[in-house]
Order: sequence, then C-alpha cells, then structure tokens
Amino acid sequence: MKPRPRRPAPLAAPAAAARAEAARPPRRRGRSLLGWLVQGLVWGGLAVCAFLLFFAWDLPRVDGIPAATRRPSVTLTSADGAMLATQGDLYGQTVRLRDLPPALPAALMAVEDRRFRSHWGIDPVGLARAALANWKAGEVVQGGSTLTQQLAKNLFLTAERTTRRKVQEALLALWLERRFSKDQLLEIYLNRVYLGAGAYGVDAAARLFFGVPARRVNLWQAAMLAGLPKAPSRYNPRAAPDLATARASEVLEAMVETGAITQGQMGAELGRMRIPAPASRQAGWFADWALEDLAETFPGNADLMLRATLNAKLQAVVEARLEALLAGPGARAGVTQGAVVVLDAATGAIRAMAGGRDFRTSQFNRATAARRQPGSAFKPFVFLAALEKGMRPEDDVSDAPVSLGGWSPGNGQWRPRGEISMEEALAQSVNTAAVRVLFRAGGPRAAAEAARRLGLDGRFPNDASIALGTGEVTLLDLTAAYAGFANGGLRVTPFGIAGASATGAALRVPRVAPVRAMATEDAAAMRRMLEAVVARGTGRAASVGGRVVAGKTGTTQDFRDAWFVGFFGTTVIGIWLGNDDARPMDSVSGGSLPARLFRDITEAAL
Repeated sequence: MKPRPRRPAPLAAPAAAARAEAARPPRRRGRSLLGWLVQGLVWGGLAVCAFLLFFAWDLPRVDGIPAATRRPSVTLTSADGAMLATQGDLYGQTVRLRDLPPALPAALMAVEDRRFRSHWGIDPVGLARAALANWKAGEVVQGGSTLTQQLAKNLFLTAERTTRRKVQEALLALWLERRFSKDQLLEIYLNRVYLGAGAYGVDAAARLFFGVPARRVNLWQAAMLAGLPKAPSRYNPRAAPDLATARASEVLEAMVETGAITQGQMGAELGRMRIPAPASRQAGWFADWALEDLAETFPGNADLMLRATLNAKLQAVVEARLEALLAGPGARAGVTQGAVVVLDAATGAIRAMAGGRDFRTSQFNRATAARRQPGSAFKPFVFLAALEKGMRPEDDVSDAPVSLGGWSPGNGQWRPRGEISMEEALAQSVNTAAVRVLFRAGGPRAAAEAARRLGLDGRFPNDASIALGTGEVTLLDLTAAYAGFANGGLRVTPFGIAGASATGAALRVPRVAPVRAMATEDAAAMRRMLEAVVARGTGRAASVGGRVVAGKTGTTQDFRDAWFVGFFGTTVIGIWLGNDDARPMDSVSGGSLPARLFRDITEAAL
C-alpha cells in the first residue's frame, strides 16, 4: 500500500493569525486613563485627609458656642451719671437681631462681608477680589475673611497670623455655617465682637461711646460701630474722634454702594455726625486715684458699677479755667503746669480734680503724688497751734526782724510796724511775726502735730523754718486739711467713691467718718482770720462778689511754687501752679494767678 503523502503546512497561517488578531476587540485607551484617574482620586483623597488631619488635630472642641471668658468689668460714673472710666472687659445686654435697627447689621455686612447671605462660610469671590486689590496696591489693603471666619477666630482661635490658624479658621467657619443660620451667626457676632475701650458687643459699645443702648442707635452711630472691628483701637471714638468719623463715612459710602441707603441719606447723616464729648477729658487723674485700692475695697470677681463723688460739670469748669490760665497769663509768666482739687468740707468727697494740664500727655497726678513746699499756705496750722495755747486773733505780735542762729527770714515788701495783731500777721503773711507765733505756740513740733491732726502728713523740719512752709505736702492733703477750718473743726478723709453695686445689688462703700480735730471756737477763730486774708490781705484777688471767702496764699523761694487754698461755705478749692522741673516762674505768687484761678472757678461754679 502506497503511503499517503504528508500534507504540507498551509502557507496562509500567518495571514490567518493576522486576521484573527485583527478580529479581536481593540483595547480601550480609556481604561488606562480611568485607572490613572481613580488612582489620582484615591491619592488625592488621602492627601486631603492628611491635610485636614494635620491642621485639625488640635482644633478646639466645637460642641457649641463657648461661654465668654473675660475679666470682671468696672464702670465708673460721675455723680450725675456721666461715664468717667472703665476697666476690664465691658459687656452690654445680649441683643437679638430683630430688636436692632436694620441699619446696624446692614452697615456691618456692607463694609465687612457683602456676600454674607450667599456664601457658605468661605467666599472665593471675596478672596479673589481682595488678592487683586492687594496686588494692585502693593500692600494689604483688603482682607478676604468673611464674617463667619472672623467669628470663628474670635470664638475659638488666637489672633496669631499663621497659615495653620487661617486654615483652622476656614474649617471652623464651615462648621459654623452648618450649625447655625445666617441670622444666628450675625447675632453671635454682634454680641461678641470686640469694639475697643474694653467693650465687647454692640450694646456695650453703644452705651460707652454714645450713651444709648444698641437698640436706639441712629444711622451714623450704626455706621461708626460697624467700622470698628477693622481696628478697634485706631478708630475708638473716644480716643480718636476724627479717625472714627472718617471711618464711619467710609461705611456709609459702602452702604450706598450696596443699596442699603440712598445718597441723600448718607449726606444727611454726615451732617448729623457728632460724637458726644466725654464727661471730662482730664478726669483720668481722678479715676486713677479713685480706683487705686479697688481690689482691697471690693474683693471678688463680680462686675462693678461705681458712682463717683466727682461732679462732671464742675470738673469741666476746672479743666477749662486751668487751661485758659496756663495758655494765657500763665504762659507769659513761665507757668507750664497746675493742679486743682475741689473738696466737700462736710464729708471729704472730691468734687473735681485736675492733676495737670493734659492727662493724655502726662498721667502723673500733681494733685496727689507731687510733694512740694507749701510756703505760707502752711501758716494756718502754726496759728492754730497758737490758738490752742491760748492766743486770740486780736493779740499783738511783733513784726520786727528776727535772727535765729544766723537765719533771718525776710518779709518781702512788708514794712515793719512794731506790733500787729495775730489776725493781721496771717492776713498779710508776715514771716517774722509767724516765727514768733510759732514759738508762742510751743515750737515746730506743736505746729507739725496740729497739721497731722488735720490729716496733713508730710516731712516737716524740726526748726523755725516750718512756720514758712518748708516741709513737703501734696495738694490733696493740704486741701483736705483746710476742710477743718471750713466745717467747724472736723478732720475729713478724702474719698472718690460714693456708691457701688455688683450685679444689681448695692455694696457697702468703706468710708472714714469725720472726727473732731480742734475745738469749735478755735475753728471759728481760724475761719475769721482766713476771711481777713481775702478781705484785706494777700488773697484779695480771690474775692468773689456777694460771697464770704476765706483762704491762704503760699509762695516758695524764687517763685518755684505758688499756692492758694480757700473755701466758701463748705466747698474747699486747692490750687498749685509751677513747673515740673522746679524752674522759677516770673514773679508768680500765691496771691496772683492761683488766687485769680480760685475766683474764676468759684464764679463759674456758682
């Protein structure tokens, strides 16, 4: 059998393979792109998670809005209710958005966050606009933070400027937007934002700057409050009224741009814009003194409302008359500083106090802290000691020259008469007669003891020069010591707080009651002699028509200090003029400018 021949391999196999390969479905390039996209999303998600974890691990707890943590506040008002000073953190009443004038939230949104109602806590449009404005200006002129971001920072974060803090601020803003409505966020912001001078929230600021609650602010006041968050200290209406007014004008313009008000309304408000003048520009000296021992007087952490003894109208008179004198005749006579104390002789209450010319440039209180020689203003205590030894105002005393161990006091322009009455010696401020009265009173220690008994503490020399006032005293102490001559012989202790309350409950104000320091007949004799000083002696310039005025002049060596302390009824006014560097004045004696200032203050007060 013939073998079957082998069939040769088909020559078309390669072509068939090619056809089969061609018949297979083509691979999709999209699968490769999709894979990369999925991987990118996964890795991107992980990166975002890592980013969030990095910035969020130390976020504060956000279970709710944290309670306000603050220092207890102290509010000091004058006797007639005008605000004088505040300390600590001042909060007003919690306000609801529906109770506020619509202009207030509208002003805030116009100047701080125009897209507040539409964004979700972060405003990309606002960020882009701020970035462009800053790039064009070459400096930071706009901020891109929304009101919600500002609220997040105020509630939960510090004020540090770091990337970490900004990211956390954004995260918290998103949480706030999810947790609260827009109206709730506005309410929280308006009640918690810091607006300067220790005031937190619009109600505290409205009461502090305008004397009205937030519910009653008008349009320009609302604009001024809305302008404060940008820079509370810089735009503080009390400290910088011009800057505050300019900022309020910017806010009104922003309100016109957003359609919240019309151009005509803005023009009308610009014409009405008048920041109320504070009760006193210089009462800071009084406030510092009155609040000096606050922690010991009122221990605890409650908010305090203190009513001062100071009379705001009288304080304004004192400030105005002192400035007028220093700017006019004082400037021509080389006087740069002065101090005034007005005191109620019956109680010791301080009614007015100026510790210098301008509290803003010098907070040093020349009425309470400066110790200076009182000159002849000390002589009444010498004469009181003599009365207590049995002398009477009509008794004679020699005014002839006297020499003690090489020391011979002069009498200025006084010409010796030989013998003059004790009353005339005080009225004309005769030095040689005063030295003789000192020794008849029992010497330097007796005079010093009489002064201390009336509350005049000081460093007194133990020699005859004490009769000419070479010790050192403060104006406040000297004025308070004269109260005994005005009130019938009682020593009073100066005080500045008349009433106090905490959380609506009245508090007891510790006070030292007046005590007998001299016999009533001696007080009457002293008053009679001091009235003679003004009626016909060195204090004639202090006389006030229709009023019986008593007082004493004082001038130190080379006219370095000039004093007048006087009283009418039970009001005592103490005045010092001089220079901080003890530079001599141009012939300014206690009977000249200080006595004239006493008269000016008295006439204006009456």
